[in-house]
Amino acid sequence: MSLFYTLKIAWQAMSANKVRTGLTVLGMVIGIMAVIIVFSAGEGIKSLIVGQIESFGTDIIETEVKVPSSKKGRAADQQSMSSLAQGLQITTLTLEDMKAVMKLPNVRNGYGGIISQEQVSYGNQLRKAFVLGVNASFIDIDKSEIDYGRFFTESENYSLAKVAVLGSKMKEKLFGDSDPIGRFIKLRQKKFRVVGVMKERGAVMVMDFDDYIYVPVRTLQKRIMGVDHITYMVHQLYNIDQAEATAEEARAILRQRHNITDEAKDDFRVTTMTEMMSTLDTVTGALTLLLLAIVIISLVVGGVGIMNIMYVIITERTAEIGLRKAVGARPVDILKQFLLEAVLVSLIGAVVGISLGVLASFLVARGANSAGLDWRFAVPAKSFVVAILFSLVSGVLFGVWPAKKAARLDPIEALRIE
Repeated sequence: MSLFYTLKIAWQAMSANKVRTGLTVLGMVIGIMAVIIVFSAGEGIKSLIVGQIESFGTDIIETEVKVPSSKKGRAADQQSMSSLAQGLQITTLTLEDMKAVMKLPNVRNGYGGIISQEQVSYGNQLRKAFVLGVNASFIDIDKSEIDYGRFFTESENYSLAKVAVLGSKMKEKLFGDSDPIGRFIKLRQKKFRVVGVMKERGAVMVMDFDDYIYVPVRTLQKRIMGVDHITYMVHQLYNIDQAEATAEEARAILRQRHNITDEAKDDFRVTTMTEMMSTLDTVTGALTLLLLAIVIISLVVGGVGIMNIMYVIITERTAEIGLRKAVGARPVDILKQFLLEAVLVSLIGAVVGISLGVLASFLVARGANSAGLDWRFAVPAKSFVVAILFSLVSGVLFGVWPAKKAARLDPIEALRIE
C-alpha cells in the first residue's frame, strides 16, 4: 500500500471525528507552543541583559574585589560571592591600584568606586539611599549623563569637597518639582551641596542608578565611611581588541602590588566585556535548558494523550482492521496506517503550536517594550527544529504501541466484534 494512500486513509479517519482529533492535538500544541516561547524568551532575556551590560560601555575592563580561595574556576567565584554576601569585606583594593593600572599603554581613563547605604535628609524629607563614591572621570566613561547642573571635578575629589549629584528619582523624592541646585542635603549630619542632577537612566541589572546619590570617592571614604579602600574600579581602553592582554597586564600589576604569588589567592577579579558576554551565554543557555526540561513534561503529557486516543480509535475500528486483514492487508500496512495517524496528529500540533508560540512571543516582546524594557523579539531557527523533532519523536514513541496492537489483531477475532 502506497504512502499516499495510507496518508489519505489516516486523514479521513481523523476528519471523521474532528472534536476528538482537536482535543488530541491540543496537548501537543501547548507543549510545542511552550518550546517556542522558551527559546524566544531566552533570546529576549539575553538581549535585555546585553543591552544593560553595554550601557556601562563596551570599551572597558572592570576590576572588583574577590575573596581569596584555594579553589579555582567557578567554585572559587561561588565561594567568593557567598562570602561577600555574608558581609566579609576585602579592603585591599585602593585608588592607588586604580592609578597604577592607569599607566598601562592601552588604558585611556579610569575611576574607582565604593558604595554605602546612608540616611539622607532635606527639610522634613528623610530617605534611605545608596551613595556612590566615584572619581570625576566616571561621567566620561559611564553612559550616565547630567540633566542639569554639573558633575563634581577631580579637584573637588582631592579636596574632600562635600558636593553631591542626585539621581532623577532621588531628586524627586527629596525636592519634588523644586530646583535642588545649590541647596544642601545631609548625609550623616554633614551638609552636602547639590551641584547637579542626572538624566533618567532606569534600572541596570539590579541597580537603579536613578535612586543613587553620587559624591566624590575620597569624600565618601574619608568624611562618611572612614575607610581607605574601594570595592571596584573601571578602566577605559584605547583598543578593545587588546582587552584580554590589557586585563592580564592589570592582573600582573595588582598581584605585584598585593604581594600575591599564586593566582588562586587573588583578592580581585579583572573582567573584560568578552568574559561578561561568555558568562551571560552560559547563564542564559543553562536557563533555557532548565525551562526546556520543564516543557518536556507537557510534551510527554501531550504524547500520552495521543497514545490514549489511539487506543480508543483502535478499539472503535477493530472490525475495520479485521476486514482489511481479511482482504489481504498485511500487519505492516496496519502498523503504518495507525503510526502515520499518530505522527500526523503530532505534526499538526507542531504547526499550530509553532504559530501560536511565535504570536505569543511577539506579544510578550511588545509588552516588555511598552514597559520600557529593551526586549528584542526573536525566534531562533533552532527552536523550530527542536519543536518539529519533539513532535515527530512524540508521534512515533507514543503511536508505535497502539499501532503494534492494531497490527497484531487476529482478523477472525476482530470481525467478530462487528
